[in-house]
Amino acid sequence: MTIEHIVPRASTLAGWRKSSYSGPDEGSCVEIADGHVAVPIRDSKNPDGPALIFPAESFGAFVDALKGSAL
Repeated sequence: MTIEHIVPRASTLAGWRKSSYSGPDEGSCVEIADGHVAVPIRDSKNPDGPALIFPAESFGAFVDALKGSAL
């Protein structure tokens, strides 16, 4: 992953929401930000930390693969 795929401070991006598959507790959760050309992802426990940026097509393929797995 190159530096172009990382936003050092995720809180500078708008539109964050927690995954609908995350539980109600404060466990390990990820958030994605809506309204961007690419898909920013951050750790919900560290909103000021870095965000990883994925092309929408790659993120969609990842989500489709998870839906098809036995997780």
